[in-house]
Amino acid sequence: MTYIIAEPCVDVKDAACVDVCPVDCIYTTDEDNMFFINPDECIDCAACEPVCPVVAIFPEDTVPEEWAEYIDMNYDYFKDRDLSTLKRSL
Repeated sequence: MTYIIAEPCVDVKDAACVDVCPVDCIYTTDEDNMFFINPDECIDCAACEPVCPVVAIFPEDTVPEEWAEYIDMNYDYFKDRDLSTLKRSL
């Protein structure tokens, strides 16, 4: 299981989650309108969840139904991607 960032983060990109992540598994690019959590790096520590000012981060199995598409979006974001091209923070 991993944590998923959902719709409330869109166009907000507050980096509080990035600042507390102990394994630096939260990524974005300048072109992205939100952050994404790498499911292969996330250690399920939940440090990011309580600091999110827009309540956009959820354990994968508790993502609200209206934002379920963000689960696939999060996984797809990291498919065949060179992580060195991504930023861990803004």
